[in-house]
Amino acid sequence: MGKDAVLRVLILAWLALTSVSASAESRLRSARDLTGEAASSAREGRVLLVLFSEPGCPWCERVRREFLLPMQRNAGYRARVAFVQVDVNSTRALRDFGGQTTTHAEFARAHGVRLYPTVMLFGPAGRRLAEPLAGFSGPDFYGAYLDQRIDEAVGKLRRE
Repeated sequence: MGKDAVLRVLILAWLALTSVSASAESRLRSARDLTGEAASSAREGRVLLVLFSEPGCPWCERVRREFLLPMQRNAGYRARVAFVQVDVNSTRALRDFGGQTTTHAEFARAHGVRLYPTVMLFGPAGRRLAEPLAGFSGPDFYGAYLDQRIDEAVGKLRRE
């Protein structure tokens, strides 16, 4: 293989690797084990942020794209918050805060989620650390409301 061919292979490999890491940063992780995620987050001094969303919901997508994904990429937020997502219509298996197997949809119903998107912040054992942020009426004050709840949740977690 010639130098040009090797160079092309290396460039293509690099592009493939960077697109994989970029795509991983362009979505929120789907919740699987909230017991473990909440305990792990608390040990690291972080709260667990759960986005309850519905597929095809334009407001859910805006909250995810304009607020949560940029926060997830920001080292300052990552030091304080772990991010996961619950699909309110999904029958995908989920281990809840009590260690019981449920589904995303059942978990959302059990937490009274009726408006999408809804953001909740949890500590160890699934204790809610701030008032839920339900709905999205626009970007004007959403970031401030979200920051306020994160600050409140992190403060409560650190006082425990």
